[in-house]
Amino acid sequence: MVRAGVILVDKPGGMTSHDVVARARRALGTRKIGHAGTLDPMATGLLILGVEGATRLLTFIVGLDKRYEATIRLGASTDTDDAEGTETSRADAGALAAMTSERIAAGVAALTGRISQVPSTVSAIKVGGRRAYDLAREGAEVELKAREVTVSRFEVVAARSGPDAVDLDVVVDCSSGTYIRALARDLGAALGVGGHLTALRRTRIGPFDVGDAASADDIATASLATPAGIAAAVLGRLGVSGDEARDLRHGKRLTGAAPRLVAERVAAIDPDGALVGVVERRGDDVKSVMNMPEEAPG
Repeated sequence: MVRAGVILVDKPGGMTSHDVVARARRALGTRKIGHAGTLDPMATGLLILGVEGATRLLTFIVGLDKRYEATIRLGASTDTDDAEGTETSRADAGALAAMTSERIAAGVAALTGRISQVPSTVSAIKVGGRRAYDLAREGAEVELKAREVTVSRFEVVAARSGPDAVDLDVVVDCSSGTYIRALARDLGAALGVGGHLTALRRTRIGPFDVGDAASADDIATASLATPAGIAAAVLGRLGVSGDEARDLRHGKRLTGAAPRLVAERVAAIDPDGALVGVVERRGDDVKSVMNMPEEAPG
C-alpha cells in the first residue's frame, strides 16, 4: 500500500510538470498524485508532489512565496517572452551601448515591490476554459488581464555584455502567481531594448528548498515527507488530544480552543503524530476546514 506523503522533486529541463507526475505514478504504483505549481518545460527546479491523501495539502502549498534564479537577455523580444519563442524585435547597437548599470538598476527597482503585471500569453492561465498557451499556439489572440503581484527581491547578481545582448543573472523572491518571463519582458520594454528569459530555475517554495529534492529519476526511492510534517512546516502546529482529534474528524468544534492557535489556520496533530487536518479559528472555537484520512503514526 502506498503511504500518503509529499515528495520534493528537482524537475529537469525538457519535461512538463505533468511528465513528472506521470513518472511518479508509474514509480509509486498509484494514480493519486498531484503537484503544487506548474513549471514550464524550459524551467528546472523544485516541484512538490502530493501522494495519496497528501494531495489535499497541495492547495495550502501552491500559494506560498517562491524563489527563482533566472537569466534575462536584454536586446531582443520574443513572442513567448522566453528563448523558446520567435524573435519579434531586436535592439540596435547604439541602444545596447547606452545600457548602463545605473539604468538597469533603476529598471529593476521599478519592478520591485507591489506591481501590476500582465502574464505572458503562453501562461497556464485559463481563458474561456482553455489554457492561454494552447490558444496562443493555435494563433488565437490572447488578452490576459493585469494582476497585482509582489516582488520582494529582484537582484542582479551578475551581468555579461556582448555585441548583441546584455545577459543578467538574477534572483527573484515573489508571491505566487508572479511570472518571471513577464519580468524579463517588462524590464526590456522599460529600458527600450526588449527582453526575454533564457533560463529559469525554481529554488524555493515557502519553507521547502530544491537542495532537499530528489531527481526525477529517483522518485521511486525518494524520501516521503509525512503529511503532518509538511502541514506543520507550512501552517504551524496545534497538538490535540485523542478526544479532540476524534471530535475534529467528526466535524465538531473545539470549544474555547482558539487561544491555542499560533495562526488563524494551522495543522492539527494527534498524540501519535498523525495529521488530523487543517483547522481555523471560529470566534473562540476551532473548527476543521480540511480533514485527512486516518493514517499510521508518522
